[in-house]
Amino acid sequence: MRLAVVAHEVFAAHDTGTGHPERPARLAAVHSGLEQSVADLVALEATPIDVETLRLVHAPEYIEAIRRFCASGGGALDPDTIVTGASWEASLRAAGAGLVGIEAVAGGSADAAFCVVRPPGHHATASRAMGFCVFNNIAIAARYLADAGHSVAIVDIDVHHGNGTQKLFDDAGDVLYLSIHEFPAYPGTGWLDETGSGLGAGTVINVPLPANSAGDVHFSAVERVLVPVLAEAKPDWVLVSAGYDAHESDILADLRLLEGDYGRAIGSLARATPESRWVFFLEGGYDLDALTASSKSTIDGMAGAPVSAERIETSRIHPAWRVVDHVAASAATWWSNVD
Repeated sequence: MRLAVVAHEVFAAHDTGTGHPERPARLAAVHSGLEQSVADLVALEATPIDVETLRLVHAPEYIEAIRRFCASGGGALDPDTIVTGASWEASLRAAGAGLVGIEAVAGGSADAAFCVVRPPGHHATASRAMGFCVFNNIAIAARYLADAGHSVAIVDIDVHHGNGTQKLFDDAGDVLYLSIHEFPAYPGTGWLDETGSGLGAGTVINVPLPANSAGDVHFSAVERVLVPVLAEAKPDWVLVSAGYDAHESDILADLRLLEGDYGRAIGSLARATPESRWVFFLEGGYDLDALTASSKSTIDGMAGAPVSAERIETSRIHPAWRVVDHVAASAATWWSNVD
């Protein structure tokens, strides 16, 4: 499998400050994982997105406010989201990386793409930076594709719900948003009853797993809900918010996945969508060793290569199993493939 790796040195210059978990060392950890995977890597440079394309998702006044804030030296956009002068270019290139990956896959020079970017994006709304995110990188790519007439599914595996992404597509009807995350947890969204509105009814599926849920119940949700939905939807493109903070070693959450769980999940989803084209976007994940192992497993799983069989078991009386039952029953309202 040929994997386009979209990156740029400016992503390391986005300085969040000493002790911040979303730090430049995360980039090298993911690159190491991709290099250890079975894929043949194709290195591509992330190019800055033009402002007109950025406006597909973000309000013009918000874009200009971010530009001016960075130009003035930056600071805290909120208690978690820090930017500096270099963050403007980093944010533009992070937002543009997906379009580079899409072009590579659509043009046949790669079978899939992985955008190794900072800052991440899935918490950013149309007019607000939050949760380490400035622009919503994956949402920009999804809107770009949908406006061009392609069917798009976003799969969000970050431990934190992608509130920004969901809000941007909640009532759109032309982008499917599927998320497995911890709940309750930051940012406090992504509950069972959030299933889309208006034209988007049924296009949002959330699997809010309680703390201490492990890989077995996570995979059950993938197999019972996400796989049949994607198989029925047959999207032209699958875009993945690739966050690895559901790993047991991560300090910012309390799910108990291991690296093999990511490979099994992505492998199962890829087999369900044989005609779809895939692009991954780095989101969270703050333990460096877990980032390396999990990103490797993700690509190995997609390629059909073996992944670690090690898995933590979830107690059969843990409430996570009932959550999966509830999500499956709800999804079956809109998706005939779900039992």
